[in-house]
Amino acid sequence: MAILSRFLTILLVCAASALAAPAPEPTAAPNLEDALAKRATTCTFSGTDGHLSASASKTSCSTIVISDMAVPSGVTLNLEKLKEGTTVIFKGRTTFGYSEWEGSFISISGNKITIKGDPGSVLDGQGALWWDGLGGGGGKTKPKFFKANNLNDSIIDGITILNAPKNSFSLNRVNNLIVKNILIDDRDGDTLGGHNTDGFNVNNADGVFITNVRVYNQDDCMNVNTGRNIVMTNSFCSGSHGLSIGSIADGAVVKNVTFENLVVEKSQQAIRIKTVSGAVASVSDITYRNIRINGGDVTDVVDYGIIIDQSYGGTKNSPTNGVNITNFVLENVYGSVPSDAVRVQVQCGTSTCTGFRWTNVGITGGKKI
Repeated sequence: MAILSRFLTILLVCAASALAAPAPEPTAAPNLEDALAKRATTCTFSGTDGHLSASASKTSCSTIVISDMAVPSGVTLNLEKLKEGTTVIFKGRTTFGYSEWEGSFISISGNKITIKGDPGSVLDGQGALWWDGLGGGGGKTKPKFFKANNLNDSIIDGITILNAPKNSFSLNRVNNLIVKNILIDDRDGDTLGGHNTDGFNVNNADGVFITNVRVYNQDDCMNVNTGRNIVMTNSFCSGSHGLSIGSIADGAVVKNVTFENLVVEKSQQAIRIKTVSGAVASVSDITYRNIRINGGDVTDVVDYGIIIDQSYGGTKNSPTNGVNITNFVLENVYGSVPSDAVRVQVQCGTSTCTGFRWTNVGITGGKKI
């Protein structure tokens, strides 16, 4: 009986102690967003299926490495809607399979994105498979190369593009974009039928800064169709259609564009503003400064040193009056064109070209109109 009494006493004491002790603090559930953020920081994709993995995993990676990837025919390497602050690095040789299709090899969008190429890396478009001398105007259907859509507060640095089937960089609806240290090399297209291999096409942009690029191609080196606050500087263009504003279509607005410290050689024209016949639009505050034109002696290739054409796509030499070109500055533009080229041609509508300020413009050779 004494043993039973002692056992009951122990039970009562233990129960009282348990009741007196505080309940343990609840453990917080893991934060899913933090877990995802830590899950994969650097992701490397390669081979023929790498594009699928990259597209599926892109938002889980803070750094995306594209290493010796072979993108199949008719497929876009989809890097759209990247997580803010993502870095994309191209390593080795990235290739793209052949098929006739409308689209782009690469598409990238996002905010505060850094896109760069490792030294020695190449994006190889294998353009000769498509080239037929017709570009986008017929023949084989040709994809564009690198499309940046809604790419904002971002940098493209150190990319080499080899033999684009058609346009290289399409910069659409971008804001505050820096493009630097770029090589576009379509020289093989000079003899193999490359055409419409534009270097940079800019549309609906606000704030684009392009510097230290080299472009060898068979269409516009740089082309601004719509946009404002755009600069290209310290660069080189060869074999192209030069530094172009337009073609300016109906409703387009181009404002505050500067080309500075550039060399343009053996190009169909070095400087061009072209507005579509009958269009109603606006072009203002355009500056070309410190431009060297080297037309060489390549006859039947270079047509003009400088041309303003307000009859583009219509009756030649019959400019229309719908596009006002105002505050057009040429400063320190010099060089030469071959004997069969025209140094300067201005075809403006009635009172549509105003505020032209040209200083130290000297082009030798060719014909004067």
